[in-house]
Amino acid sequence: MCSTLFFDLDGTLIDSATGITRCVAYALERVGEAVPDDTALRRWIGPPLRDSFAPLLQDPIRVEQAVEFYRERFEDIGYAEHALYDGIADTIHALSDRGHRIAIVTAKNEPHARKIVGGFDFAARFDTIVGATIDGRISHKPELIGEALSRLALHAHECTMIGDRRMDIDGARHHGMRSIGVLWGFGDADELALADVRIGTPGELLGAV
Repeated sequence: MCSTLFFDLDGTLIDSATGITRCVAYALERVGEAVPDDTALRRWIGPPLRDSFAPLLQDPIRVEQAVEFYRERFEDIGYAEHALYDGIADTIHALSDRGHRIAIVTAKNEPHARKIVGGFDFAARFDTIVGATIDGRISHKPELIGEALSRLALHAHECTMIGDRRMDIDGARHHGMRSIGVLWGFGDADELALADVRIGTPGELLGAV
């Protein structure tokens, strides 16, 4: 039986650096905080927003304000500031045709994730899209993977988590799930060292799963 594949979104299916970093910069400006350089802004890609804003702002009220400002810009324009990685669409179609069930498991909030994925010509290939709750109650990868398993009534050994950051791999390991680290996203080989498999191009997924 073909396994079910859980895909991260940012850095795995889409290059979303522009949208995320511009929304972070906008949020920081609105709360009166200096905007860091591009290298620092890219660290916001992957973790839950509150986890990234908290060490800098050091005030729960300001953190929530920043999250709201981020969402304001993201819902207006940021959601569209991304590009699919070359070969991803063909790979998703091929994996689905081969019999794999496919889902998205992302730390991006679920309404935003659904808005983005709804624009893909292969959106119907996904069985479900699991994202963070608006209040942040469910926002870390172990919780998100757990939610996906529950929705699809699956056990971890039936699934593989595919992502570009340490959080994806750690989330899979938390559940005893196989993981594939992708090297075309925002992580690097060292960050993905604990993945069961590491691959360099979307086309390699066909053999890796």
